Amino acid sequence: MSVVSEFAPLFGAALISVLVFRKLGLGATLGYLVAGAVVGPQMLGLVGGAESKMGIAELGITLLLFLVGLELSPSRLWRMRQDIFGFGLLQVVLCGLAVTAIIWGGAGFSIAAALALGLPLALSSTAQVLPLLQSGGRLKTPFGERAFSILLFQDLSIVPLITIIAALSRNPADAAGPPGWLLGIYTVLAIAGLILAGRFVLRPLFRLIGNLGEREMFVFAGLFTVIASAALMESLGLSTALGAFIAGVMLADSPYRHELEADVEPFRSILLGLFFLAVGMMLDLNAIAERPGFVIGMAAALIVAKAGVIFLLALAFRMPWRQAFALGLLLSQGGEFGFVLFAQAQSAFLIAPAAASVFGAIITLSMATTPFLMMLTKGLRAEPAAGGAGEGLEGPRHDGASALVVGYGRFGQTVGQLLIGQGISVTLIDTDPETIEVAGDFGMKVYYGDGTRLDMLRQAGAADAELILFCLDGDQLDRELLDSVRAAFPDAGIFLRAYDRRSVLKLKNAPVDGIVREVYESAIEMARQAMVCVGVDDSEIDRTESDYRRMDSKRLGIQTEAGDLYAGREDMFTQERIAREARQAEA
Repeated sequence: MSVVSEFAPLFGAALISVLVFRKLGLGATLGYLVAGAVVGPQMLGLVGGAESKMGIAELGITLLLFLVGLELSPSRLWRMRQDIFGFGLLQVVLCGLAVTAIIWGGAGFSIAAALALGLPLALSSTAQVLPLLQSGGRLKTPFGERAFSILLFQDLSIVPLITIIAALSRNPADAAGPPGWLLGIYTVLAIAGLILAGRFVLRPLFRLIGNLGEREMFVFAGLFTVIASAALMESLGLSTALGAFIAGVMLADSPYRHELEADVEPFRSILLGLFFLAVGMMLDLNAIAERPGFVIGMAAALIVAKAGVIFLLALAFRMPWRQAFALGLLLSQGGEFGFVLFAQAQSAFLIAPAAASVFGAIITLSMATTPFLMMLTKGLRAEPAAGGAGEGLEGPRHDGASALVVGYGRFGQTVGQLLIGQGISVTLIDTDPETIEVAGDFGMKVYYGDGTRLDMLRQAGAADAELILFCLDGDQLDRELLDSVRAAFPDAGIFLRAYDRRSVLKLKNAPVDGIVREVYESAIEMARQAMVCVGVDDSEIDRTESDYRRMDSKRLGIQTEAGDLYAGREDMFTQERIAREARQAEA
């Protein structure tokens, strides 16, 4: 069967399944898993070769860790350090040991096999939890940030967990590999090399691409960064996930972060979906059918154990009990990295293929319960009316961008500085690498990117922004773009710089909150200074300015209504008009 013949039913089933599961509020992840199982060799048999597809699809996990790394700017990492390295570490260790004890005591596995199964089950599903937080508008709340911190540490912990499984390996090929101390040295040297490459190779490369203005080259360069970093780690016998993560971290504080996120995200989404499809195809349904009671019981034990441990930890970290309860339920499922680690454990001869399939089904079942648990406990988690927090969650904390300023030229610089001076948090975006570098010399952080792209605005934080201000040169904006921005970000105030009156007329009835002609105010200011120079009285200057503003506003309204630049010509100061009014005053 050709590649096209295989992927057509696979993607078709995924499309239908994901739409249905999204409609039911169960998330896309479960839709992919079910679609893979249905079209796979054990049900309809429409598609085969799950192992080969898994090899490609694991790039989705690699890209996911790259994007996680891009989120870790040093300032954010420092602010969240207690939740990441305190709460997150305790959650992985305690949940992993608790689930390991359940498997060892209740399923009869050896201690090595129980660890290889129990520790991965401590990890939750980043691919499921983050969309749940985003759809509920809770990702930027203190509750959402704490959940994100735990998920972040879980994503980082895949590297030591892979190391633990390698140390427990019964595979002679693994035993012939380099000793642990040498792997440690390799890891340190590889990380140092990637950091140096990021500073002295990648940043100049992205600056060159930015000067060329080739967006396609940005996509290639971003994917090359991820794949080359992962390949370097793989060649040293280390985790490809670690390489991708370090690549993200070393670019997290660069001006090109948001552009990279926007360009890599579609590939991550597609490949991660393919990963879950392949996992669904590889599920051994016969092994599950032989032990349905074990699968259901172990999934229930996993949920109860993780929810209980996280609930108690959250209370210890001084979270209100309703929020602690919500956090425990939200992170109670197994996650996508469990499938990766089970494959590692199977290769290390720690678990049999049937066990990997059964525990993969346990992860799948636990993920299926999360949306139902959140819906069923909504009333219990909700704060009393007097509390006013709703669903046990704190109100939003605006430590993200409250304003996006698109275009950091002579106009945008003034707008940005005024907003910053008022204490408004601002994200600045421009497409000129030279402007970005010069701004950095003055202590201003400007990100590279095309701010007229919706995906770029979204990655830069437009969904949480209170203001979006387009300060671009020339006529780069049109009505269609502004309609799209308003539809995508309905809660943001949208303001734009217009080149001249023609630009304003072209944007008639655009869904914006304000349009400013770029030289309007500066021209009025120059005229005022000129009148002062020739001795005009201040009251007369104020009167003339007021008359001009009133007439100009009236004329612009007439022009906009008529769609004609020449409409309203009578509402202009002309030499003839002033002479006529002077004669009328004398008479």
